[in-house]
Amino acid sequence: MLKLYTAPGTCALATHIALAEAGAPYTVERLDFKNNQQNSPEYLKINPKGRVPRLVTEHGVLTETPAMLAYVAQTYPQAKLAPLDDAFAFARLQSFNSYLCSTVHVCHAHKMRGARWATQESSFADMKSMVPKTMGACFNLIERDMLKGPWVMGEGYTVGDAYLYALTLWLDGDGVMYITDEQGHRVGFIDGKMVNEIPGAMVQLGRSGDLWSDSEPPTIYIPTGIAFTVSLDGTGLSTMSTSSVTMI
Repeated sequence: MLKLYTAPGTCALATHIALAEAGAPYTVERLDFKNNQQNSPEYLKINPKGRVPRLVTEHGVLTETPAMLAYVAQTYPQAKLAPLDDAFAFARLQSFNSYLCSTVHVCHAHKMRGARWATQESSFADMKSMVPKTMGACFNLIERDMLKGPWVMGEGYTVGDAYLYALTLWLDGDGVMYITDEQGHRVGFIDGKMVNEIPGAMVQLGRSGDLWSDSEPPTIYIPTGIAFTVSLDGTGLSTMSTSSVTMI
């Protein structure tokens, strides 16, 4: 039995999809990133990188999405999730997945993980401001030069499509939606994380049962009698996004 450590909204979704598509026997453990569980002493003992995904197999532990996707495809060849009988085609698939891992993922991480590369607040802001441009360039390159169509590798669906799907979901997160009370306190999605500064306000994070979406938009409860404004900021979006806000 395989065990996948994951968290909503992360690239671990790609491996989760691959396991489901392969028909593999597996269990899932979700980490609570909001409470920094990935850096807890307990988790660091089993994954010193402090990140997801992490896949426990009968042979040992795997980290890094391209490695996991290759393992799933090769372990369950009947699912035909990779061109295993063509060395060059398989290398092309590995090349695509490596680009997503080493370039696209890193570009996106500059939005909220600037402390990995710099220490100055001005540097964080500069890196964040570049994310729409760099992510847009990455996906333009993928669409123009890397996709064979209709799937990544052509006519056959592969683990590369699961990986691409998982990272494409991040593009919507480049926008901002939050609520501000008369004192300037905020609650909502700001700078890539959920913030709740309004006294008495509650945030119910969505948890979808649908593997393909992995999570739902949050529900925000504001105490009766508080005057507030709703702000929508799409200047950070890398692509056009359609979203809705329901007020009750």
